[in-house]
Amino acid sequence: MQDILMPIGDPNGIGPEIAVKAALSSEPGLPRLLLIGDEHVIAHYGEDAPRRIVTPGALPPYTPGVIDLVPSKSIAPADFTPGQCGPASGRATIAYVETAFATARAGLGKAIVACPHNETAVNAAGIPFTGYPSLIARIAGISPDAVFLMLVGAGLRIVHVTLHERLAGALARIDSDLVVAAGLAAHEAVRGLGIEHPRLGIFGINPHAGEGGLFGDDDARITFTAAETLKAKGIKVAPPAGSDLLLSERKCDVYLAMFHDQGHIPIKLLAGRSSAALSIGAGSLFASVGHGSAPDIAGKGVASPAPLISTLKLIASAIAPQEKVTAV
Repeated sequence: MQDILMPIGDPNGIGPEIAVKAALSSEPGLPRLLLIGDEHVIAHYGEDAPRRIVTPGALPPYTPGVIDLVPSKSIAPADFTPGQCGPASGRATIAYVETAFATARAGLGKAIVACPHNETAVNAAGIPFTGYPSLIARIAGISPDAVFLMLVGAGLRIVHVTLHERLAGALARIDSDLVVAAGLAAHEAVRGLGIEHPRLGIFGINPHAGEGGLFGDDDARITFTAAETLKAKGIKVAPPAGSDLLLSERKCDVYLAMFHDQGHIPIKLLAGRSSAALSIGAGSLFASVGHGSAPDIAGKGVASPAPLISTLKLIASAIAPQEKVTAV
């Protein structure tokens, strides 16, 4: 059985609840989960389930119904207030992920699957944060322009060239080098998910990918140039086109979206909250769920672990070379 590290996300969101539910689930195909978070938070949701502390070099045999925990003392009991995400829970969210990477470097766990964060809470803590990809880049000590978000759901895989930022700023920042970097990361990530020779589709920046210059020269300068560069590197690339056309044809294994909504809308429309979110490009296998921390229902016992379980199965198959990934 493969071991996956699971930071519990924002402790005042639904992350701890769905983490505990997944850890205690008897659904077939799930890996062993090693939860990372404050023990008092996990105990709140674990009720009477037994818990045990695990450390690198001292991992006991898997026991169903037991919560395995890598402790991270990151939020005081007084600040644990489900539904009220703020600076304290934001700091804890980051601490859990940092603990997960330190634990992985120590040799425990094959991948990391994090529960949802609350971006506002993290920034309120004074930590610049635009999502897990930027955090992974900081932890890995590489440029934030080298790590990208890939959403997987409803048979689609969409990588975002830009993510959580002002649209005008995102469009001003996109150049052919950034698109090429995203394309290379997408290619390697999809190969890691079992598709040996993936075909890449690139969404145009402007409608119809510029319509041959009718809607500006942005695509001629950027997306078409990037496509030629990627082809020269041996990657199969469809000619850049409007996102509506490329998605309707479904002829590619993975797509590059130029900005947040261009990629999020089709995934959320077709997959709802069941999508998986992978941070790619840093050389580590890190994923999260494709939904937020839902503070409106935190602590009420009604949060569904189904999207998290789908993500866990996806990652479990990625770290088991003998298995192939099926669409989620």
